[in-house]
Amino acid sequence: MIIKQLSIFIENKKGHLALVTNVLRKENIDIRAISVFDTSEFGILRMVVNKPEEAVNALKEAGYTAKVSKVLAIQPEDRPGSLNEIFNILDENNIDIEYIYSFVMRKRDMPFIIFKVRDEERAIDVLKKYHIQLVAEEEIYEEN
Repeated sequence: MIIKQLSIFIENKKGHLALVTNVLRKENIDIRAISVFDTSEFGILRMVVNKPEEAVNALKEAGYTAKVSKVLAIQPEDRPGSLNEIFNILDENNIDIEYIYSFVMRKRDMPFIIFKVRDEERAIDVLKKYHIQLVAEEEIYEEN
């Protein structure tokens, strides 16, 4: 239900994504999802990886500012309007979405949606109440 996500502060310069992913490759860490939120000079690289604690330690040792934060992962139904329904459910229950992104696991046909919310436990309760399929941490970290 709660997934660990890495947030890495990087300069918005040519080659910096390669430098970060080089660190992970050397540690045999698999990137499951990736997103960058940037400004003109800096960015926040957000990733879901198969070994989050090892990844954040390797990145810190390489000189990066990195932290692990909590996000939720869901698997919405494959039909028009399903995300809209989820957004409305969260809104009606006063749960703010800070950001969102999606990714597809290699062994799955459907995308997973990552949500960052302020109150993860309350969001989990609400999503379960409405039978929204939450993705377990083990599904994200499983080996391919």
